[in-house]
Amino acid sequence: MQDNKVTFLTRTAILLALALVIQLGSFPQPVTGPLINTILYLATLLVNIWSGVAIGLFTPIVAFIQGILPPPLAPMIPFIALSNGVLAVVFGLISKQNKIVGIIVASLSKYLILAAAVTFIVEVPEQIARMMSLPQLITALAGGVIAMLVYRALVAIDFVDSSYKN
Repeated sequence: MQDNKVTFLTRTAILLALALVIQLGSFPQPVTGPLINTILYLATLLVNIWSGVAIGLFTPIVAFIQGILPPPLAPMIPFIALSNGVLAVVFGLISKQNKIVGIIVASLSKYLILAAAVTFIVEVPEQIARMMSLPQLITALAGGVIAMLVYRALVAIDFVDSSYKN
């Protein structure tokens, strides 16, 4: 049991560190967004749902503290964290049956949470509202595709068994 906790913490810490390095890279959102979503999917696949949730909750807070997320996005932090967590949970549950369907439904879930937040709950400038809608669906889907390519490469080099289940 203790070994499982160490494995969880180690793998989650490595993936979180990778996510933070990506955030610190000052890449444009069309690069950063898919890569962070890739990490969320991979954490869920390679560790477990709670690893994806933990990373998803932590990354928007750190991004704001480090100045990566601009101040006008501050009201969206709880919704970004929530949508990341939901992405990991939905993907983790559905991917056991079908990873592609899991990516699609998880991406749609993330998109709907963020779009609903800027439409009904949080007042943000129009540019932020646009950024929190359709682009989020695209970056989540792209992250899922990248994650599957990385996962299949890891299976091909025997880093992960093809029957690997979290």
